[in-house]
Parts: sequence; structure tokens; C-alpha cells
Amino acid sequence: MSDVFLPYPSLEFAFQHGQPSAQAAFKRKLADFKVNEVLGFTPTGHGEHIFIHIEKTGLNTAFVAEQIAAFTQLPLRNVTYAGRKDKFSTSTQWFGVHCPGKKTFPWEAFELDGVSILSVTRHDKKLRTGVLKHNQFIITLRDVTDIDDIQCRLLNIASQGVPNYYGQQRFGEIRYLDEQQRQQTKVGGNLLLAEQLFNGGKIKNRNKRSVAISALRSWLFNSVISHRINAQRHHTVAEGDVMILRGTNSYFVAKAAELGSLQQRFESGDIDLSAPLWGAGELAVTDSIKTLENQLEHYYPDICQALVNLGLKQERRAIRLFPTDVTTTIIDAQTLQMSFTLPVGCFATSVLRECCQIHT
Repeated sequence: MSDVFLPYPSLEFAFQHGQPSAQAAFKRKLADFKVNEVLGFTPTGHGEHIFIHIEKTGLNTAFVAEQIAAFTQLPLRNVTYAGRKDKFSTSTQWFGVHCPGKKTFPWEAFELDGVSILSVTRHDKKLRTGVLKHNQFIITLRDVTDIDDIQCRLLNIASQGVPNYYGQQRFGEIRYLDEQQRQQTKVGGNLLLAEQLFNGGKIKNRNKRSVAISALRSWLFNSVISHRINAQRHHTVAEGDVMILRGTNSYFVAKAAELGSLQQRFESGDIDLSAPLWGAGELAVTDSIKTLENQLEHYYPDICQALVNLGLKQERRAIRLFPTDVTTTIIDAQTLQMSFTLPVGCFATSVLRECCQIHT
């Protein structure tokens, strides 16, 4: 394979509500970004799967999983989690440990800086990716230049949604000090890993390899949404579009005779347009929408083929995201706290980027 060019420097995607004018500082402190996982079910209290509820600060999910595996002396594959949580946050999160034979461990002896164990229980089923009911986010913005504008934009977002982009965490954040000793953030490290992988390099760490592949697939998905917004094709249902029933994985293809009623359902939030998560198989879309999405293979043939070779299958994901339970609290003249919940697999930073311009 010839060298694959990954467009990692270009992570600027189109805005649905126009680029915001208000500015704010985010993640000045780890406590400025809080994420709480909500399971949506109560563990049974028995079984060979140990469920650990933790609070972690300043650590990534994969690293914590590795430390739990080392503590239990079990293979890393025996340690699971429902979702990854941002390293630069304070998060409550669930981990599952598959322990055949119902062996017990002295969890009071587990020590890892930045981790507190909140509870330990058992369940009769494995903790799998995506089983959460939702995630709750509590975000504190500092040095805000226009609190009223952010609050107004957030209200519009709650009713109209935002692009369901994969957030910058998916692409990797590298924090560093510039020549003036100011903290800066560079995004795209996981895409650099993907470039290494697809140019013949090896990534031995299973989690890092998975993250690199996901980052590249996510970039392609974001690019489709951004293109549709720029082409003003993100708010109108067209013949051949694949529509997803909101809150489900069920979808169907839009027919010409049904466009009027489908547009009404789309505007009410009952259904959503979708974009591809690239992999093997035929695109589900038809007509002009298929032509639009096939452009990915034209512009990025090596990337698309590499994802197919890795065994990924064509999937769909909604292009809109609706936060719920939205609230804001003014802490002082320049500090605003907002909270909202999002479905599993969705990113708070994709909501935040439509509210204000962020700096550290």
C-alpha cells in the first residue's frame, strides 16, 4: 500500500448554528468537566461478573482498565467498560471484571492515584460497551465574554439539535506549553497513530490500536456531516436518505412518495438523517445520496479500503444530536455552569463547540 495521507491537521467541521462569537475557557481545572455514567439497570448482586463503580480524575479509561487487570492478575480482555471517558475530566464510571469461579478480591487494597472506588457488586451478565442509559455532563466555563449569548444558543440547541460529530477526544488531545509557557492543546494524536498503522507500522497495545482505528472511521463520518451542512443538505430529507428512528438502531430508506410526511417527522425529531460509519458492504442509501457518500471512496480510497480490510462493516449513525435535561447556572459575571444528558456514544464537546469558542 502506498503511504496513506490522513488529514489530521484539518479537524474544523461545519457549524449548524453558525460559528459562535462568545468565548470561554474550558478545562482550566479537571473539575470543570464532570461526566456521570447512568447504567439504567441495577446489578443483580450475584454472578461471576464483578461491577466496580469508580470516580476517576485525570486518567483515561484504558489505563484504568489495565491497572484493574494487573491488580486482579486477569487478562486485560476480562476487564470491560461501557464507554470511554475523557482523561481531562472528573468522571464516575463502571468497570466489569469477568472472574469465573466467583473469586473475590481485596478491593480496599486497590490503590491508584486519581481513582476512588465508590462501590463493588456483582452481576450475572458481562458489562458491554454501550449498555448505559445515558451520560450526564456538568461543564463549567470560565472567563466567559457573553453569558446571555451562550444561554440563548443552548436553548436553540435543545430544540434544534447539533451535528452529532465525534468530539475532539476521539482524535486525541496533546497538552503542552508553548514558547511563552502558555498551555496549548493539539488535537489529532490518535489519527497520527492510525497513519502509523495503515502505513505498515505495528501497534501492539490492543486499546491504542482500537482507538486509532476508531479515530479514522470517526473522521470520515464527521466529514460527511460537515459536507452536508456546507451544501445545505442537512435539514431536508431526500429520496434515498437512510432515516434512523430517534433513540434506536432501526432505520429505513426514504421513498419519494413519503418525503412530505418524513420531513414533518424529521422536523419534530421523531427520525433523523444518517451518515455512514465506513466498512465492508453496500451503502444503504440510494439515488443522489449514494452518489454523495460514494465520494468518500473517491477522495480517500486507501482509508476506506483499510477499514474494510480490518473487518469493519457498514453501519449508520444519526447526524443530529439532541441534549436533554438542559440547565444553566450563572456562578458569577464570567463563570457559567451548564448541565445536560446525552445518549451513549455522543460527545459533550460537540454541543459545546456550537455554544462558544473555547480556549484553555
